[in-house]
Amino acid sequence: MDFLVDRETEALRERVRAFLEERVIPREREATPANLEALTKALQQEAREWGVFLPHMPKELGGLGLSWTQLAVVLEEAGRSLLGPRALNAAAPDEGNMHLLHKVANPEQKKRYLEPLVAGEVRSGFAMTEPMGAGADPTLLKATARRHGKGFVLEGRKWFTTGAEGAAFFLVLARAEEGPTLFLVDRENPGLKLVRTIPTMDHWSVGGHGELLLEGCEVGEDAILGEAGKGFEYAELRLDPARLTHCMRWLGVGVRATELAQDYALRRESFGRKLAEHQGVQFMIADSHIELHAARLMVWHAAWKLDRGERIRHEASMAKVFVSEAVSRAVDRAVQIAGALGISEDIPLSIFYREVRPFRIYDGPSEVHRASVGKRALYKGLRP
Repeated sequence: MDFLVDRETEALRERVRAFLEERVIPREREATPANLEALTKALQQEAREWGVFLPHMPKELGGLGLSWTQLAVVLEEAGRSLLGPRALNAAAPDEGNMHLLHKVANPEQKKRYLEPLVAGEVRSGFAMTEPMGAGADPTLLKATARRHGKGFVLEGRKWFTTGAEGAAFFLVLARAEEGPTLFLVDRENPGLKLVRTIPTMDHWSVGGHGELLLEGCEVGEDAILGEAGKGFEYAELRLDPARLTHCMRWLGVGVRATELAQDYALRRESFGRKLAEHQGVQFMIADSHIELHAARLMVWHAAWKLDRGERIRHEASMAKVFVSEAVSRAVDRAVQIAGALGISEDIPLSIFYREVRPFRIYDGPSEVHRASVGKRALYKGLRP
């Protein structure tokens, strides 16, 4: 395993960092839930001009055609601002939906749904989670897809569908006669209603987290994504890499939070000396460096396995747990070091603190991933 970052990737990383420092970070103070989408659109246009747009998609779709290991470097850099991945059109849920559509969709579906999505012309949602049904345990899926004429009628309720408000279409998981199946459902379908945007502690998701009602939602046979009955398989195909790209992006937040804390500690005096001279602060900075370094190595290893064509279910679960918790601790330490400034919004630490907490729940809570890792270790004879 070679940890050397090649020249091309290093040059791209530097370009992404410069784009963040010069164009993205200076506009963070402008961002509000009301103008987040318009700001994203403006930054996406600049990202195209800088040559950093769509790093995760192949060149034939207008992307940069990066490998997973290259993407790990680039998305960490982009993640230093909550606006960064959105500016690159590489934020959840669209990034994961793009991967799945690219792998599974037929040519007509790619033209209708994938091409506008990669171009940044539309947004999408992934509707799997249900209020008292599918979520961390997808086998509790309650939404149904009943055969009707030459198509299906979808019935059920979904919630925490990120990006729902303003999305052009949704990937909807429902239980058909053949088994769990993914359907492509247009937003204007009269049988799909956005009940509400759920008030949550995080405010930086374009389109919020929506609750959807599927009631007499008629779709044709051509709405099936891939094959009927393979919905769980496709969901895993999407979620394993998506968990890893989540880790890549949030790792950048942990890095920037630690940089902000270090800068403050070197400037702020307390009890006759700089905060940086106090051993308690040094220990906190050290712990963040240690954990973020370990998190980066876990991400790089999983990305390396993906580049070799291997499945990363085990590695993705371990990375999701470790990175989400390590980044949360790094941000928490940064807030503590910065004190009153840390809980203000004069610098983005308090925003990071609020936004990073749900990461330990989204895409599977830590406890579910720990249980999965433990079961595989115990019953499949995996070595630590």
